[in-house]
Amino acid sequence: MKRRIDSGFVSVYLLFAFYSCSAFYLPGLAPVSFCKEGDGSEDCQTSIQLFVNRLDSVESVLPYEYDVFDFCKDAKEKRPSENLGQVLFGERIETSPYKFNFNAPVTCKAVCTKSYTKDNQEDAGKLDFLKRGMQLNYQHHWIIDNMPVTWCYDVEDSQKYCNPGFPIGCLVTPDGRAKDACVINSEFNKKNTFYVFNHVDIKITFHSGASEGWTGARLVTATLEPKSIKHADEKNPVCDGGSPMEIPGEFDNDVAITYTYSVTFEENNSIKWASRWDYILVSMPHTNIQWFSIMNSLVIVLFLSGMVAMIMLRTLHKDIARYNQVDQEDAQEESGWKQVHGDVFRPPRKGMLLSVFLGQGTQIFIMTFITLFLACLGFLSPANRGALMTCAVVLWVLLGTPAGYVSARLYKTFGGEKWKTNVLLTALLCPGIVFADFFLMNLILWVEGSSAAIPFGTLVAILALWFGISVPLTFIGAYFGFKKPAIEQPVRTNQIPRQIPEQSFFTKPIPGIVMGGILPFGCIFIQLFFILNSIWSHQMYYMFGFLFLVFIILLITCSEATILLCYFHLCAEDYHWWWRSFLTSGFTAVYLFIYAVHYFFSKLQIIGAASTILYFGYTMIMVLIFFLFTGTIGFFACFWFVNKIYSVVKVD
Repeated sequence: MKRRIDSGFVSVYLLFAFYSCSAFYLPGLAPVSFCKEGDGSEDCQTSIQLFVNRLDSVESVLPYEYDVFDFCKDAKEKRPSENLGQVLFGERIETSPYKFNFNAPVTCKAVCTKSYTKDNQEDAGKLDFLKRGMQLNYQHHWIIDNMPVTWCYDVEDSQKYCNPGFPIGCLVTPDGRAKDACVINSEFNKKNTFYVFNHVDIKITFHSGASEGWTGARLVTATLEPKSIKHADEKNPVCDGGSPMEIPGEFDNDVAITYTYSVTFEENNSIKWASRWDYILVSMPHTNIQWFSIMNSLVIVLFLSGMVAMIMLRTLHKDIARYNQVDQEDAQEESGWKQVHGDVFRPPRKGMLLSVFLGQGTQIFIMTFITLFLACLGFLSPANRGALMTCAVVLWVLLGTPAGYVSARLYKTFGGEKWKTNVLLTALLCPGIVFADFFLMNLILWVEGSSAAIPFGTLVAILALWFGISVPLTFIGAYFGFKKPAIEQPVRTNQIPRQIPEQSFFTKPIPGIVMGGILPFGCIFIQLFFILNSIWSHQMYYMFGFLFLVFIILLITCSEATILLCYFHLCAEDYHWWWRSFLTSGFTAVYLFIYAVHYFFSKLQIIGAASTILYFGYTMIMVLIFFLFTGTIGFFACFWFVNKIYSVVKVD
């Protein structure tokens, strides 16, 4: 996705966009004011609702609902409404039994006690599933006032990392190795033992409005510290000191786990409500490295792009001047891109498939651009849960018209006449492949009992959006595309195809295609690492300003790399550029797949056949979408270039 940037104005604009793309709170996310009970104000709430979300793990692709584990449940459980994006991402938010009021501290309050009898098969199954969750390091995700409750702890170089989740517990293996969170406490030292975090100390910081003339207070941080405490008396628990809550690896004795919590409040007027996410985002590891690396890659890629553009302009200027000055007889004896003018616009083989790919690629490109632009403005920030996926799906559905129009117009230009097949393939081929893959992955999630399994009703709704809105819009676009005349070419096509001379190794199709995807991938792989981290390692992604810049850089790189290779092939009198231009930039998706495989084996600790199949199944969807996206950019850049150069030379 690359276009030439050589003016100072554009550079200044991009820098401005980068610095301004951190706004998170726009209309639609209004602050909520809280008051202490008895203050008598109607403008603020007194009770604070704590919600629980799905549990996930970096060692498994399978998230689970809170209720699947045998935790304390809310007697009056109710779910807030979830948008399409939340459902697709497997978020399952529900109320919790942790109840408290604003600015009313709570000390060691018991929630419930879960007892497990060794001779009871049902109890054994529940306890085994809980231990399995601790073994795979499954994490709670709690929410207060639409903000994640974070667990902040010290990491390397005395830095503090705030994790928007905390573990169920931890395991000391039979060989005495403390795993995951067990390293934080020296008391967790008994071999082949699980330590469950059954107590949490919650600390809520608020910004008072008294000094600024508004009623109540607004919550600005919510942190907790998980602890493992064995309560001797479940009715009168003591949360200071005591031994940790142990669950032996072998279930040979009855087990009783009492869950408790404490809540404290602190006023801090230096933190504004609009910047309350900053302490989570700034503390994320490698943030500074990401900024430096991305800026470094932007400078390198922009420099290379400028060099390529300069070479192309100088060489082309000389070629055009030479072709227009010599007479026709001399020109016939020369070699070069002008000599294939009678064949360069000869319709490609498999023009139907190419036009379908380009229609779908156009749909994906417009969807991606609008989604990233809105995210850059702050509308699709992490505070607006599920908004990013919801926006992408809705935009894709509504953009069926440009897909049908582009596919039909190009197919007509290629001389195709099977318009019904063209419009059906445009509406059904690529979305059908994605839906089939998605449906198979959903079956696996359903069999495994994961919360990420899409409910049947949602699947029906997705199909209704596809066939009820997207397909008719694609037909409308195709109708207008076929009514338009074919795109007029600047030169006539000869009836007899010209013979292509013997090509060198570097001008053969496959080496050129393989080399063409290297530069575009080189400008995205750093950002790709953080995107994969946000998907598979459950880290929060928020640098949409950077992502939008990388999107523009990729646009420029794909375009220039494809144009450059297209020019070399035309100079070698190989006029088969239609498919090659699509595949040259589209080959970046192959490098994306190779990187995803490397990431799986080098960065993730995912175990289990189901998780592995899910990882690669979802990766294939990403690769297909990226292939259509980059291939379309390369094709249209090359299409514009070829039309431009052949329209300015004199051809008799």
